[in-house]
Amino acid sequence: MSQIISIHSFRGGTGKSNVTANLAAQAAMAGKRVAVVDTDIQSPGIHVLFGLDESSMKQTLNDYLHDKCAVTDAAFLVGRGSTPQPGAAQLADKSLWLVPSSINTSEVSRVVRDGYDFNTLNKGFKTLRKELQLDYLLIDTHPGINEETLLSVGISDEMVIILRPDQQDFQGTAVTLDVARSLDVPTIRLLVNKALTRYDRSQIRSEVEDKFHAPVAGVLPLNEDMVELGSSDIFSLRFPDHPWSQELRRAAKTILNLA
Repeated sequence: MSQIISIHSFRGGTGKSNVTANLAAQAAMAGKRVAVVDTDIQSPGIHVLFGLDESSMKQTLNDYLHDKCAVTDAAFLVGRGSTPQPGAAQLADKSLWLVPSSINTSEVSRVVRDGYDFNTLNKGFKTLRKELQLDYLLIDTHPGINEETLLSVGISDEMVIILRPDQQDFQGTAVTLDVARSLDVPTIRLLVNKALTRYDRSQIRSEVEDKFHAPVAGVLPLNEDMVELGSSDIFSLRFPDHPWSQELRRAAKTILNLA
């Protein structure tokens, strides 16, 4: 049975979608069958990292939720685009699917206004796991605490909470952890992102673990090179020797139990 892993943060700007895309890519490169579902329907964006644009997104998660298509019809094999970036191009012969959310203004407004039926979404998760024979289903959640996010977290086998070494993130992470523990999520891990390079990462790990009584899968350094890339590719594949990529691979081994 495949694992459902929800990737979450209490606040925006933590790099959640970048981390999710790179974790999925590392799993696919290891020969695993992986799907990523962008449930951040109010502010979608992970498709950009995989080289998809509005013209190539014929069907989306929104179409499935509105009963316009099967969920598998909205699952795009990553790396098959006409001009994939160098990182994403390495996934062309791998088993990595993305179910994107629509960036159409009316579709985003509709979700903000009306929400969506989580039972339909949950059914879609089950269908993807079965039809695509997945090893991992990664859920890129909407930041913060809302009903849909809580329901996604509640069905997950593992939850990864992304946080920065920042007092606002610390407060939000404490709230998120309390909620996840009340939902009896089997495995909860923290992943620190955007840590200043002048600080000792092992000390950051120790302090965060002591503060939250939860394991830290990795401490990713602040990455100006990723900012310069502008979300146009999968960083850990394009720049595999970069310190950020090396730490991401170490975290992926822990989170995904990769050899």
